[in-house]
Amino acid sequence: MAGLISLVLLGLLIGYVVLRPSKYTGRSSGKGVPVHVLVLGDVGRSPRMTYHALSIAKHGGKVRLIGYLETSPHPDILTNPNITLIPLPTPPARPASVPFLLFAPIKVVYQTLHLTYLLLYVLPPSAWLLVQNPPSIPTLAVASFSCSLRNSSLVIDWHNYGWTILSSTKGPSHPFVKLSKIYETYFGRLGSHHLTVTHAMARQLRSPPYSIPPQKPMIPVHDRPAAIFQPILLPESRAAALSNVLPESERPYLPSVLDGSTKLLVSSTSWTPDEDFSLLLSALTLYAAQPNPVPILAIITGKGPQKEYYLGQIDVLTRQGKLPNVKIATAFLPFEHYAKLLACADLGICLHKSSSGVDLPMKVVDMFGAGLPVVAYSGYESFGELVKEGANGRGFETEGELAGILGGLLSPEGEAELGMLKRGAVEEGRRRWDEEWEGTVGGLMGLVSC
Repeated sequence: MAGLISLVLLGLLIGYVVLRPSKYTGRSSGKGVPVHVLVLGDVGRSPRMTYHALSIAKHGGKVRLIGYLETSPHPDILTNPNITLIPLPTPPARPASVPFLLFAPIKVVYQTLHLTYLLLYVLPPSAWLLVQNPPSIPTLAVASFSCSLRNSSLVIDWHNYGWTILSSTKGPSHPFVKLSKIYETYFGRLGSHHLTVTHAMARQLRSPPYSIPPQKPMIPVHDRPAAIFQPILLPESRAAALSNVLPESERPYLPSVLDGSTKLLVSSTSWTPDEDFSLLLSALTLYAAQPNPVPILAIITGKGPQKEYYLGQIDVLTRQGKLPNVKIATAFLPFEHYAKLLACADLGICLHKSSSGVDLPMKVVDMFGAGLPVVAYSGYESFGELVKEGANGRGFETEGELAGILGGLLSPEGEAELGMLKRGAVEEGRRRWDEEWEGTVGGLMGLVSC
């Protein structure tokens, strides 16, 4: 795979020599600086890169936000005069009859050609190219190639590791996993600056197999909630918000949710293997079997490849009578409706299992921004950088532990603890993205005086 990318890049380099696109020769930082923000994914489902773009634009940078436009982006992206959306063509889908190992190189070549042509020939040069990792293939190779030829500084924003995510689906011995690891550790070192979502990840990237040298800045930038996520504390405001955002099919539950006799749970999932939804289903089944459980309305937001499978599982459990007093509904909401739903809920559930052990789920950050306490899977190293056990949330690793926590927090006897966790969530959410960004990335790019 790496050799294939190299051949494609060599051909594009020959074209570059012939066509001679311009290099960046202006200021490397300051007001009006051009910045390309690249996410090889859906912009509408890439909140961290969206927030980067908005913060750069807020401080005078001229942003070109590059990515797929599969869902509606953040509304401020569409109206900000300093941001230009650059849509990427959607790569062809893999036919069911074509093996992954045969199709993957085709997709990589397709993406490599489009990205390289865009960054070298279509867009003007930029002072900074900020890329999301993962996906690392072919993003890191194309980005480092483009920056070296156009005199741009490459900033890699490490959200996780591509090879560990692939390993969770293909297995650690899969040849593509091994190749992906070699590729990512090599091209990852070529970034001139590095951002990480946790301190644990920053420490890990300095060590083998990544071994990013100490002269290259490594800046932990914790995810923080955007301004759209705000607590709703007044009962009348909560009633008005729920009336607007509760899915139509669940409107009959509105009175009991408002009076507290039904507890509203929210979980956001991408319906992928790194979020084991069966764990939540098993926990809710155990919860429903407890004596006199408080009724639950659980709304699961998001979309992804395993959604239909789990909808079938929910239907089976419901018909078998294993979820009495538990109603599970799914929804895919506009950004502003999702923010309000979080603020109206009683408890947030996060099933994210870190493939690397050092990333953090942004959905928990959003929940804290909305003042929503969290019960989250805790079996990885960086968990404590976000969720403080007993202060703003609770951690679990098994369905039995999750069922026990739900039984305790949602019961009348658990009201005091749930209230304490909510106050902790509100406090954790006070530090916002702008404050975090201005003290780190804003200073790096010279957009904020430090």
